[in-house]
Amino acid sequence: MARIPYADTTRPETAALAERIVAERGEILHLYAMLLHSPPVAEGWLAFLTAIRQRCALPGDIRELVIVQVAHLNGARYEAEQHVPIALREGVTQAQLDALPDWQAAEVFGPRERAVLAYCDAMTRTIHVDPGVFADLRGHFDPRAIVELTATIGAYNMVSRFLEAIGIDSADDKGVVR
Repeated sequence: MARIPYADTTRPETAALAERIVAERGEILHLYAMLLHSPPVAEGWLAFLTAIRQRCALPGDIRELVIVQVAHLNGARYEAEQHVPIALREGVTQAQLDALPDWQAAEVFGPRERAVLAYCDAMTRTIHVDPGVFADLRGHFDPRAIVELTATIGAYNMVSRFLEAIGIDSADDKGVVR
């Protein structure tokens, strides 16, 4: 359960942004219902995450694989709940999702996915990326893809930390004031 109430999305100062969120995301998810406490933060967040999810050239399966891995590593259940269905639509298999906790021993990942997961783990767990991990990644991706992959991993680490610090849960009633 969220540690603070969700924002009133009908307030005059948030109504236009709330409409934009619905237009871009289909609904006001719990995350955005919380972010709308601060319209400037919500607006910047929406622009950044829309760029990551919809405007980058990074393949969707790679994007969603690292988003779900970040959720797994950070214990961010809400983030995983939101992205597992997207990952499956983007071509990540259920077997791959199931193997994420022990991906190094799993046979369902090819060299490209292994390089991505090693990079994701390093960025998320230790922040500092070993030169060998980075060199392996460079063997599979051009500079633009590396920048987009790095931004995606960083962005979803931010998302999971926000979700977990505030206690956002998909079972929460967004209209309940505590």
